Amino acid sequence: MTMPVMSDHLYTFDEWRELPEDERLKIEVVEGVRTVSPRGYAFHQRALHRLLARLEEDLPRRWSPLAEVDVVLSKKPLTVRIPDIVVADSAVVDANPPRLFGADVRLAVEVLSEGTRRVDRVMKFAEYAEAGIAQYWIIDLDPPISLRAFTLVDGMYELDGEFSGIQVLHVAGHPVRLDLTALTAR
Repeated sequence: MTMPVMSDHLYTFDEWRELPEDERLKIEVVEGVRTVSPRGYAFHQRALHRLLARLEEDLPRRWSPLAEVDVVLSKKPLTVRIPDIVVADSAVVDANPPRLFGADVRLAVEVLSEGTRRVDRVMKFAEYAEAGIAQYWIIDLDPPISLRAFTLVDGMYELDGEFSGIQVLHVAGHPVRLDLTALTAR
């Protein structure tokens, strides 16, 4: 479940940068308000790592897939999200920044969890589009495992399709072969 962290004011970018890291929780900021989400359960983690490995294998070196990095979507009001996976330009990633900005991200991926479904489908959907992230994937691990792929067109996401099983999808124009049924299977 996503829960707000009590504060007597809205966080600024500089205040947020000074906060200590906490590896146990995903701490995001939505329009200046800190929110906390627990890390995903076993299937969520397994799916995240398998998808990350597939992206790493299939994408050219120009693109770098990363898991759970801070992405600043807006400085004012401050909105910082931690997508499950992002794909960013390797030139940006190779500079080893402490965080990415929405303009750095080509693809954001969210794996749905209990307590984050509405956030991922509604709030992040709108926030990622406003930040200009070109592609957004939402993966639902409930059987049959499915992936909804969206592409940004004129500032709004359009559905490319809902996929299950073995599929070839494109990221930044490059094919990525996915076996969605294998994301959680041992």
